[in-house]
Amino acid sequence: MKAPSLLIALILATALISCREESKPAVKPNSFSEVTNSQDYLEAAVLFVQTAAEYRALCFQAYNAGEHQLRAIADTAVSTNKLAVVLDLDETVLDNSPYTAWQVEANQPYAKETWAQWTDQASADLVPGVKRFLKVADSLGFGIFYISNRDTSALNATWKNMGIYDLPQIDPDHFYLKTTTSDKTERRNAVRDRGYEIVLFAGDNLGDYDARWDKSPTAERVALTDDAHADFGTKFLMLPGPLYGSWLASLYNYDWSLTEVQRDSLRKEALKVAEIRGE
Repeated sequence: MKAPSLLIALILATALISCREESKPAVKPNSFSEVTNSQDYLEAAVLFVQTAAEYRALCFQAYNAGEHQLRAIADTAVSTNKLAVVLDLDETVLDNSPYTAWQVEANQPYAKETWAQWTDQASADLVPGVKRFLKVADSLGFGIFYISNRDTSALNATWKNMGIYDLPQIDPDHFYLKTTTSDKTERRNAVRDRGYEIVLFAGDNLGDYDARWDKSPTAERVALTDDAHADFGTKFLMLPGPLYGSWLASLYNYDWSLTEVQRDSLRKEALKVAEIRGE
C-alpha cells in the first residue's frame, strides 16, 4: 500500500511545482527595470565612432570636400574679401565618444555635471580629417570661427584641448560658446558683423548650418534637408553624428522631462519595421 501512496504524493508535488512555475510572471527583455536608466541603446553608436573604418571614411570625405571647396573659392576670391569658415566643436573638431562610452559603462544618462568633468579633462581626440582641413583653411587666408554649444565656462579647457593639437586660430576672439541659447543664429551673425562672409560651415547637427532644423519635427527636418540637398558638400560639411543631436531630440518631441522608459518607447515607435512573412 505504501508504493501507490508514494506515487500519488510525487504526482501532487510535481503538479504543485508546475503551478508555481506557471504563476511566475514572464521575464521580458525590455521590462521597466531594465530600461529605467539604460544607456545600452548608445553602444552600437559608440562602437561605430570608435572602431568603424567607415566612420573615419565619412569624416575624411566631408573634409576632403571642404578642402576642395576652399581651394576653388580662394582661386576666384577678390583679395579684399574677408572670408570665413565656421565649425561646430563637439563631434566636428573634438571627438567626445569616450564620454558616451562612459554613459554606457556606468549606465548613466547625460548630465551637465559629468559632461563638465569630461570637458575639464581636455583629453578629447580630434575628429579624423579636421586638422588638415583647418591647416589648409588657415594657409589660404580664411578666418576660422568655432561656434559651439559648449558652455562659456568650458572655454579654458577647450583652448587647452585644442592647443594640444596645434590647431590654428584658437585665440579667444575666434570662439563663440553658448551663453543663453543653443540657437547659433546670433553668433553666426556676429561673425558676419565683423565683416566676414561665411563661405563654408561644418557640423554634425543640421542646426550648425541653419536654425530651421533646430526644433522642427522629424518629418519636417527630412523635408528641409531634401529641399537643401545642393548645399551639402558645397556650403555645409555634414559630419556623422550617431551619438546624440537634434535628430534624436526630435523623436522625443524636444521634451527633456521624459523618463528613459518613455524615451525608449518613442525610439522603438519610430522604427520602420519589416513585415517578415513565413512560407
